[in-house]
Amino acid sequence: QVELVESGGGLVQPGGSLRLSCAASETVFTITVMGWYRQTPGKRREKVATVTDIGNTLYVDSVKGRFTISMDVNTKNVVHLQMNNLKPEDTAVYYCNALGHFGALPGDFWGQGTQVTVSS
Repeated sequence: QVELVESGGGLVQPGGSLRLSCAASETVFTITVMGWYRQTPGKRREKVATVTDIGNTLYVDSVKGRFTISMDVNTKNVVHLQMNNLKPEDTAVYYCNALGHFGALPGDFWGQGTQVTVSS
């Protein structure tokens, strides 16, 4: 099992910034993609941003130009999401995800989630 420990959520005013971080506990697990997803009550979980182990990134259209995802280049098991110019519609529980493998065995793990609230 791989534990993903998230940090950095909280309450911020519109236009403000937050930085989310997620660290994977198990270094034997080789991570190929890490990402952030978000979910609000009654809605499906939405992919926000992903980054691969070689640095390729993808963003949902609604956060392009405002959010930046990055993976620690040395450990490759820590991911950050810098969120700028936050809007009320960014309010959600944000979940960290890690895809990878233990040798030949694939793995897909989730964090517990961290609340982000954008409100004046």
